[in-house]
Amino acid sequence: MVITFMDLPIIDLDLFLSQPQDSPAVQDECKKAADALITFGALILRDSRVSESDNSIFLDLLEAYFAQPPSDIKKDERPELSYQVGVTLENTEKPKCAADEPCLRIIERLELSERPLDISAHSPDPKCRFFWKMGEKPTYETQFPGLNAPNVVPQAEHIKARWTPIMESWGESMKQAVESLADMACIGLGLPSNLFRDAGRYGPHLLAPTASDLVKYGQKDTILAGFHTDLNFLTIHGRSRYPGLNIWARNTGKRLPVKIPPGNHLLVQAGRQLEHLSGGLIKAGYHEVVVNDQTLQVVERRNVENPGRPLIRISSTFFWHLSSDYDLIPIPSLVERAEALDVAQIQLRGYVTDKPVYPPMKVGQQVQNELKHIALMA
Repeated sequence: MVITFMDLPIIDLDLFLSQPQDSPAVQDECKKAADALITFGALILRDSRVSESDNSIFLDLLEAYFAQPPSDIKKDERPELSYQVGVTLENTEKPKCAADEPCLRIIERLELSERPLDISAHSPDPKCRFFWKMGEKPTYETQFPGLNAPNVVPQAEHIKARWTPIMESWGESMKQAVESLADMACIGLGLPSNLFRDAGRYGPHLLAPTASDLVKYGQKDTILAGFHTDLNFLTIHGRSRYPGLNIWARNTGKRLPVKIPPGNHLLVQAGRQLEHLSGGLIKAGYHEVVVNDQTLQVVERRNVENPGRPLIRISSTFFWHLSSDYDLIPIPSLVERAEALDVAQIQLRGYVTDKPVYPPMKVGQQVQNELKHIALMA
């Protein structure tokens, strides 16, 4: 069975924003969004406010930044803050699934043809990353100041002046898109429309591009980001210039090579915080980034068409978080639905995971727990 991005539902955010929330068309679209997250853990979002040219300007900036000498980039590293602002250099972050037993069992249950590239002996990911905070500063004294630290601005003269305006512009485009999608998901799940938005009002949201050097790490079947889920609530992606992102749909256990349609489309994936709050009704989406034949074809083409540009794969990624001090407790109505869905999946012999436990905790504690797993916090 061949699955393409066309199998991911396309959710029309323009419809949601242009009509009353209680209109039948909006209600249907919201249910479609919620069902997509439950079924796939992912969806394609159409938002006419998003500009492909803004994404391109953002990608150009990040290519220029990561083309700097490593010694210059390292000045923007903040390991004492668990790398939650500034840069994370290559071979630092470890894919949690490389040593996580529940995750390894999920891989074992997949058909051989649908499994990710083998991460059992995988070193830390060869990707770099930059975290740029896009959150509203809490009006109270947070218990997790390290997760809410101020931004780091690169000091290189050819980058410094344009850095903040470009990061803020593209980051705000993705932030407003994902927050509106969160509203849609609430309505589709039968919850108050602003429940998720309010829970994330003071979240340490992150514009979080990754960078992979395709000269250094451009061999076929190189793992750029090993099989994993995201620890946040919702992740939203603009288009990268290089293919290589694969995701796994909850309902099928099949690998989906992602190709975001051109224009004003974005990819949204569920993260661990949404899985926890929904009691497992919505599962965090597993994904990987690898060098495949399609990646190499684009490298060859860009060498001809853009000979002066760095061969660096930038991911146009934004992590939307719940507020660090928010109490992460599964919502009872969603827990009931999750339990019923688990029974149905077992009966259908679908993509079933070990039954997880979602203990009450602060969001900041959940984030810290996850950071320890991936070697970003001691």
